[in-house]
Amino acid sequence: MDSERITALGYEFASLDDAILAQSEKKKIDFIKENLDRGDADTVKALYDKAIEGEYFKTPVGIVFLSEMREYLIDTLDFTEDEVRAIPLKVRYDNKKTPSAETKKKPKEKVGPLFVSVILNIALLIGVIIMFWIALHTEQPNILNYETAITNRYAAWEQDLTERERAVKEAERNLEQISGD
Repeated sequence: MDSERITALGYEFASLDDAILAQSEKKKIDFIKENLDRGDADTVKALYDKAIEGEYFKTPVGIVFLSEMREYLIDTLDFTEDEVRAIPLKVRYDNKKTPSAETKKKPKEKVGPLFVSVILNIALLIGVIIMFWIALHTEQPNILNYETAITNRYAAWEQDLTERERAVKEAERNLEQISGD
């Protein structure tokens, strides 16, 4: 049924879904017209801005309503052209392709995800190698050299204690000789 054109609300739509969307927008418009205080400039402007930000109106029915609101804000509620946002259109109306546009558009060369992955893996590998080198060549004990560091520390303590013990024994002998004389 999408291949048939559907007429609704004075417009001929390319699909039934578009026609249904337009009718839904018409219901929103009717609700707004019934409930909006058109004399409150801030409310009207806030509603207009919200409708544009939320992309509530996409069909010509809604775009015409937005256009009417914009004119009302400028002509009746004394907003300037700069104060009222332009209505963004999401449809391209000229489907002709110009030769200059075709020649200017060159597809961007994309870097493949595999290439990016390989580069990141190489960088990570280099980082790990550097961390191991630092860990092996540092004086501070770490998980790689803790046994050697602790053994060296205890060996130094033992040597220091042995030297002190020898000094104490020698001092004792000297005392014995002095007291024995």
